[in-house]
Amino acid sequence: MASWRDTASQQAQDDLDDLLSPALGFAQQQLDAHGEFYPYAVVLDHDSQQRMVAADIGSNRPESADLITALIAALSDERDQLRAAAIVADVRVRELGSDAIRVTLEHSERIALTILLPYRPRRFGRGIDYGDLQAGPAAAFVWPAD
Repeated sequence: MASWRDTASQQAQDDLDDLLSPALGFAQQQLDAHGEFYPYAVVLDHDSQQRMVAADIGSNRPESADLITALIAALSDERDQLRAAAIVADVRVRELGSDAIRVTLEHSERIALTILLPYRPRRFGRGIDYGDLQAGPAAAFVWPAD
């Protein structure tokens, strides 16, 4: 089975690899501290600068789906200044029978991937137990196919 790496440039591979660590790392920090997190994004611009992006839709308890929609709109508006983006959300995955950190990675070369990191709060004591990373294709929203 062919991998996305077989067709992606080295730059695209490096860009997406570089976004995954901060995307997952911040989510894990939030889960450890608060047990949840709101969706957010990590982007990489043409100068190789990373930054985090949050959506504000004016609600004290916004729905995750609304925040993801707002993030997609914001990133789409600035896609000409970006090389890659990661949208991170706390999701429930029925097939896995657990919650997961979902990172949707997109690159301006029209590559889109979903990374899932399943997790479960420990039954006794504090902390989170993480499963194995899983990867698969994703629908592109920031750089959709023309």
